[in-house]
Order: sequence, then structure tokens, then C-alpha cells
Amino acid sequence: MEYIKSKDIFLLMRDIMKMINPTLMEHGSRVAYIVYKMLQEEGRYEEFELADIVMVATMHDIGAYKTEAARMNDMLQYETRDNMAHSIYGYLFFKYLSPLPDLAKVIMYHHRDYEKLKDSEYEYKDVAAYVNIAEKIDIYAGAMGAQFKTRMFQKQAGTKLSDKGLECFYRCDEKYDIMGKLKSGEYKQELDEIVEYMIFSNEDKKRFLEMLMYCQGFVRESMVFDTVTAACICEEMCQIMYLPEQEREMLYYATLIHDIGMLAIPKEIVRALRKLKKDEMQIVRTHIEIAEKQLKTKMKDEILEIALAHHERGDGSGYPRHLKEGQISLHQGILQVVDVVSALVRKRSYREAMPKQQIISLLNEDAAKKRLKHQIVSMFVNSYDEIMEHVKKEMAGTLKMYQTLNLQYQQVSKKYNLK
Repeated sequence: MEYIKSKDIFLLMRDIMKMINPTLMEHGSRVAYIVYKMLQEEGRYEEFELADIVMVATMHDIGAYKTEAARMNDMLQYETRDNMAHSIYGYLFFKYLSPLPDLAKVIMYHHRDYEKLKDSEYEYKDVAAYVNIAEKIDIYAGAMGAQFKTRMFQKQAGTKLSDKGLECFYRCDEKYDIMGKLKSGEYKQELDEIVEYMIFSNEDKKRFLEMLMYCQGFVRESMVFDTVTAACICEEMCQIMYLPEQEREMLYYATLIHDIGMLAIPKEIVRALRKLKKDEMQIVRTHIEIAEKQLKTKMKDEILEIALAHHERGDGSGYPRHLKEGQISLHQGILQVVDVVSALVRKRSYREAMPKQQIISLLNEDAAKKRLKHQIVSMFVNSYDEIMEHVKKEMAGTLKMYQTLNLQYQQVSKKYNLK
């Protein structure tokens, strides 16, 4: 069953990343539009290929969320300083975590001088060169305002920038009024039209959602580990309870996205090395409404109903809807138990990871008070050792790719003396 459309995968990724830093993602959208119009004019790609390129061009600075957090709001400063770090991290991130690894080098090469890129055998080197042109045009247009002239880059034709690419841009700007549409915002409608051609398999969609889960590490790395832990526990619970494949898939999707609203919570709260104050907890609780706003037009209702209820409790003390026991479905109840356990088994800044007996005691207490569903708690408690052993193994495999990404980035950073 299709729980999310291909175009909505893109829109979800774009809008979620915009929650972390709107300046950078809006820049990405404008760059993607410029590249799209240039490639459309040349007629070398089919619409579905252009749609994939739009995805990568929009996310071309994804590495900067990791490496340039302090500079992302000053785009000119960000553009003119050493940009090797975010290009490398973004390339590795897309290569290992996305279903579009062949396009990942576009991110790696999008700052490379054309005279060094033109002899490369990389299939999409022209796309990388066009992203380079589009990025410079957008950043300098924003910084210089009325003083900006597109022809100012002509002196770099054939050296830093692609001469063919610049001529293509000038032609497209005259023909399609690219700069005018960027200024007015009209370009957004055209971008929305091309993403209709995106074609992703269910497996591709899962990988994009997993990639989005890993994006939580841009805010706080432990959020990634929490979600991976929850996904592993949920998978084991589904097997123990003999749930049909379709229901398992629903729960997997819901688990991946259940805490996505946390990306919009202020970093000083998310990263606080202490127990949060009452007013801070109230802010944290808004992550449910934030997630609902982002997801309600993109994901099927079945997934949302599960994901948005993970903090509800059967005695009505949960949030945000204060549901009672009879209003909470089996699937919602599973994610509630999974969310509690995944938090308790992991270390927090203000406490150590809880031992088995303490976790079981707390779960049984919540079941007795009808805060959590007794049936689900019983099944988890009776299979605790088996579940956690499987989780330990699955965690190792699932996080290996993420750890490899970070290790390779550290190695490359040392090679290039990156900080």
C-alpha cells in the first residue's frame, strides 16, 4: 500500500529541513529551479530524471547542516569561505543514506572550479557545474540586491564556471525571466509541477524516510539513536505479536517519523544537559502539533494516527488530545510502549540508562494505572531479554552506515585539515 506519494517524500524532506534552517532550504529551492530551467532548455533529460536532479539540487547544501551551523544565515560569508567540509559531508550523507547514490557526487563537486571538473568522466558533471553557477547567482543576487548583474560572472567563464552553463543561464533568463520569477516567488509553482514526475519505489521511500531520521543528528545526534532504537523495538514487538506485514509497515513508518517535530524545537532546549524546566517541557510538547502540521497533507491518516498519539496515555494524562484507554488503538498502544522503552534504555544527560528491572517495574506500574495497554506491556516484559538482544544486533547493523559516514568524514577532514 502507498502510504506516501513520491512527490510528498520530496516535499516532506524540504519542509522538515526548512524547520532546521529556512534560509538554507529556501536557497536550495531557488538553486534547484535555476538548474531545472537550464537542463529543461537543453532537453537532455526526461521529466522523471529532471525531478531526481531537482531533489539533489534542492538538498545540495545538506552537509552544511552538520558543518556550517554557525554561518548558514549569512549566505555570502558561507559561500566565500572554505566549502570543502560541507561538500564532502553532504556527498557522503547522500551516498550512504539516499536511494540516489549516483547523483551524490553532484553535491561533492558543486563548488569545484569548472577547469578542474570538465575533464572528469562523471556522468553528471554538467549538473554539478550548473549547481555551482546557480548557487553563485542566487547568493550574490541576495547579497547585492539592485546592484547585482548576472553578467558579472562572465569573466569566470571557462575557468571557475562552465562557459556553456553560463550561456545557457543567460539564454534561459532572457527566455523564461528566471530572476524575475525568483524575486516574485512564481518559481515555486513550476518546481511543484516537476516534482509530480518523481517516481520512487516503496523501498526508495523508506530509505528517504530513514535518511530524514538521520537528519535529526544535525540537531542532536542522540535523537538518531533514540529513533533507531524505537524502530528496532517496534519491529521485534510486531513479530512477537504476529502482526500482518501491512500493519508492521504502518508501524515502521510511524516510528520513523514520530519525533520529527522535535527538529523545530529550539536547540538550546533539545541540547540542554539537564532535566528540562516546566516551561521548556511545554515547548517540547508542541512537537506533536508541529509534526501534524508538516505531515497531515503528505502521509496517510493511518500512519499519522499512530505517530501523533505516542505521548497519549490511557488514563487521559497524555497529550495532546488526552485520549482515554478506549480511544487508543492497538497500533498506537504499541508505539507508546516502544517510545517509553526506547527512552528508558538509553542514557540521558541527567541520568544513566535504566536497568532491566527498573524498566519492567515502571512499565507494570503504568499498565496497572491503565496508562499503557496491559496486553502490550505483558508481551514486552515476557520477551524483554529476547527483544533487547535482537535490538542490540539490529542497532549495530543499522547504525554501521551512519557511523561509517561520520568516520569517513573525520578521515577526509584530517586529510584536508578541516575543522
